[in-house]
Amino acid sequence: MKTMKDPVPDNDMLQPDDTAPFGAAGDEEVTVADAEKSILEASKGGTNLDTLIGRLVIDQGLATAEEVKHCMTVTRAGEEPEAGRSLAQILVERSYVTSRQIARLREAIEAERSGQKISGYKILGKLGAGAMATVYKAKQISLDRMVAIKKLPEKYSQNPQFIERFFAEGRAAAAMNHPNIVQAFDVGNEGDLYFFVMEYVEGRTVHDDITKHKRYSEAEAINICIQVAEALEHAHGRGLIHRDVKPKNIMITKEGVVKLADMGLARAISDKEAAEAEAGRAFGTPYYISPEQIRGEKDVGPAADIYSLGATLYHMVTGSVPFEGKNPSAVMHKHLKSELVPPDHVNPKLSAGISEVIEMMMAKKVKERYRNCSDLLIDLRALKKGETPPIAHKDVLPENELASLVAAAEAAAATSEIPQDVSRKKGSAPGWVDHLAWPPFLVLVVLLLISLAMNIIRMG
Repeated sequence: MKTMKDPVPDNDMLQPDDTAPFGAAGDEEVTVADAEKSILEASKGGTNLDTLIGRLVIDQGLATAEEVKHCMTVTRAGEEPEAGRSLAQILVERSYVTSRQIARLREAIEAERSGQKISGYKILGKLGAGAMATVYKAKQISLDRMVAIKKLPEKYSQNPQFIERFFAEGRAAAAMNHPNIVQAFDVGNEGDLYFFVMEYVEGRTVHDDITKHKRYSEAEAINICIQVAEALEHAHGRGLIHRDVKPKNIMITKEGVVKLADMGLARAISDKEAAEAEAGRAFGTPYYISPEQIRGEKDVGPAADIYSLGATLYHMVTGSVPFEGKNPSAVMHKHLKSELVPPDHVNPKLSAGISEVIEMMMAKKVKERYRNCSDLLIDLRALKKGETPPIAHKDVLPENELASLVAAAEAAAATSEIPQDVSRKKGSAPGWVDHLAWPPFLVLVVLLLISLAMNIIRMG
């Protein structure tokens, strides 16, 4: 069991940090010549380079067949300036493709060479890779549509635990049908090749946007957060928790539709056996993980996803993660112990309302967070309308507690002895002050003044 003092989870349970140096790999300048050389090496010869590149460019929809055919004609002509140059160079010079797209074609060739073939699908190239899987872009031949295929790395293909976790992701995704969740199509294996086929989302991630623009406007962030909260509400309603909500797992299509992706850590809330097996181990991403996940608690529920979404929203509107640290252990210790710097202190342009919502989402104690995503959505939709969030923006004392105090004070006043005003002249009529039970009265006044002052401060 990990201790509060040193909450370092097993290495294979931690997900990559989103705040590593952005775009470190692949941002260097790519030349067409280098790309062509890589493609030749990957293809191991035997095929004309222009023919190979032309086929891949068309397959991936980077250029039309007519455009490729015209450029190939130019390479063989003698009268145009481009004569004698390679197809890749002319495609780039005529802005049909970019040099980076040409470079990525190597990955498609490598995929074909490595035998990563799945019946009914044509692998077109690699979209990304992580510790637990590699994702490829592919075409489903029977339906003539683009899909994304996640493949379990070979080093895990003999490990029953990882295979089961991989299939569990497919089952979890297949159990949901919501416009804001990446749809699952198929899961299976061919020999030692385990794969999971899902909807191909053409667009960007929230992580990409933060990398490029540093932060979102408040209105944009609220709109995205509402769609993610609706996705989580759907998942939680079907008994599933995501456990890894973060910027990299929130995708945005070209039409602006938000899609929650990667159910790799998803688990049924009612799965007590899995909870027992995972007890004491932290599952999640350090910058966005909830305190109860860090402690490896057995009863992790929807509140953990609300916390992670709150940490993500914090990053979106401030440009900074909620807690920094020199290593995962230091970051997670802060999630457990350090006080959150209010978002509007980091970005003064933020409204008090969104800060209240984020602070409630990221409360360290589960009972102090939103009860569920339905409650969270009430506040988010209020923010979208420019209104005060009714749940997060509450009195210092809840109404029922204040009513109880008033009733207790009134009871005390009725039974207490009325103090005699020694300053009143003998025989004179009693004044209004003589009918007050001072201690309870003062308690009420002080409570009401404190509540009023705190509300004024919060509204300011």
